[in-house]
Amino acid sequence: MTSIASWNVNSIKARLPNILSWLETASPDVALLQELKTVEENFPRLEIEALGYNCAVLGQKSYNGVAILSKAPLEDVLEGLPGDPDDEQARYLEATTFGLRVACIYLPNGNPIKTEKFPYKIAWMDRLRAHARGLLDSEQPVVLGGDYNVIPQDEDVYDPKAFAGDALTQPESRQRFRALVNEGYTEAFRALHDEPHQYTFWDYQGGGWQNDHGLRIDHFLLSPQAADRLESCEIDRGPRGEKKASDHTPIVCRLREAA
Repeated sequence: MTSIASWNVNSIKARLPNILSWLETASPDVALLQELKTVEENFPRLEIEALGYNCAVLGQKSYNGVAILSKAPLEDVLEGLPGDPDDEQARYLEATTFGLRVACIYLPNGNPIKTEKFPYKIAWMDRLRAHARGLLDSEQPVVLGGDYNVIPQDEDVYDPKAFAGDALTQPESRQRFRALVNEGYTEAFRALHDEPHQYTFWDYQGGGWQNDHGLRIDHFLLSPQAADRLESCEIDRGPRGEKKASDHTPIVCRLREAA
């Protein structure tokens, strides 16, 4: 069994004790981290390597940043989402490990939608779809995990009306998420769970965590070769209840060994 976690840590410097504690306790084989908010030179590589992980990091000062941690070697690392050579935001990292092609995704938020941020989000999603289609052509098991900043359906948010004008629920965002799935990917959590109001993010404002006012925006998409091996996909709410917590909590999927 190979366990793969995804967690938007919302500043690896601010959450490092929480992150190290969770990695030690949960001990996923692979961990995809988003929103590092640091450059690669300041990534806490020594502390994480001490827990048995290899690290691939794509950093950016104060914003964004993604990392793949793995207990197996990381090979053929790809930094950045192809399709726009002028895009300098650190939002995409891909590598082969445990016989899987794994991507760590921090998809643009897109708010406010009346600014340039929303067209950037939509264009980014179009690039992701094109690249994801190419990954399927390889016929290898592919895992696309991360913070997608998309609420797929109204059942994935505590108050759909409150988010009607949000970039995370716009028809353009949802349509592109569906199109990505329709290329041949399986949304791991929904493949195994049909209950509504299961969340991976709770805002710091307005008692979001205390009132369970959450959103489900962190997802795993699996190629057919990976989906055939899907054993479980669960949201670990524990870290969100800790002191100095990220506003996201980890989601973990487990894949059976290849036949």
